[in-house]
Amino acid sequence: MKSAKYLLTPLLVLASLAAWGQTAGAADAAAPVGADKLTNILTYVLAIAGSLLFIAAMVYVIKVNQFLYKRVIELQARESGLELPHAEVVPQGESFWTRMRRQYWEDAVPREREHEIMSHHAYDGIRELDNRLPPWWVNMFYLTIVFAIAYMVYYHWGGDGPSQIEEYEKDMEQAKKEMAVALAGQANAVDESNVTALTDASALGEGELIFKNSCAACHAPDGGGTVGPNFTDEYWIHGGGIKNIFKTVKYGVPEKGMIAWASQLNPSDMQKVSSYILTLQGTKPAAPKEPQGEIWKEDAAAAQDSTAIPATTTDSK
Repeated sequence: MKSAKYLLTPLLVLASLAAWGQTAGAADAAAPVGADKLTNILTYVLAIAGSLLFIAAMVYVIKVNQFLYKRVIELQARESGLELPHAEVVPQGESFWTRMRRQYWEDAVPREREHEIMSHHAYDGIRELDNRLPPWWVNMFYLTIVFAIAYMVYYHWGGDGPSQIEEYEKDMEQAKKEMAVALAGQANAVDESNVTALTDASALGEGELIFKNSCAACHAPDGGGTVGPNFTDEYWIHGGGIKNIFKTVKYGVPEKGMIAWASQLNPSDMQKVSSYILTLQGTKPAAPKEPQGEIWKEDAAAAQDSTAIPATTTDSK
């Protein structure tokens, strides 16, 4: 009857945990989205406590079964007239911590006493030891069970821990931010030696906005020119092309009243507005200013150095 009671203990614990899980699940389903955190913490504590109780009950049942097994062996040995090995005697004066270390860390059976746990069957002359698992290994196994339960409660049952999909989305969002920072750094590394003309609508739209806010006062909103030169024809005072335009925007033409926009615009913005200015060529402004400078041809300019601003100028284009 006692052994039956011991065997029923883990079953009762499992039944209690199952009932508690159903009740907790129903409560979570009925609870509002912003439920009190204290309730969730209490739920986790109860889940871990129940799991530890189940583990303790299983260990207890195993110990009881081992004890009953030894009793049966003793009874069979007495009936057969066999002499059993003496039980291990705990040394007198041994401290509590020493006993704990011997019981839960060291091997229970020393090598000189292995004959006591030698099995009676042999395989090709090799006999086995009926030894238990190393206590340190068993204790580590119990720790993995506790960790697994806590992990499941936090990440899967409780909902507080991020799921794999949430972690993936978070990593992707972080990667996008890092990529944006890297691209911004590359954009701000643009200068007159490596600048290229942008063609995407978004960049040209930003360039148009910059042009109307910063350049239209001197060059007209449609690029036809007022104080500054006309951007819609083929004539350029300081050279056409993206590199020359970028350089003129960057350093300005102070003697003609055009400031160096590098003090107010970053390299990326100067690239955008320079690219937008290129798109104005060939358009029909309302009141175009007369041509100034010389006709610019990319093929002809490739054979000469067009990166220097002339010492004497007549306008800012």
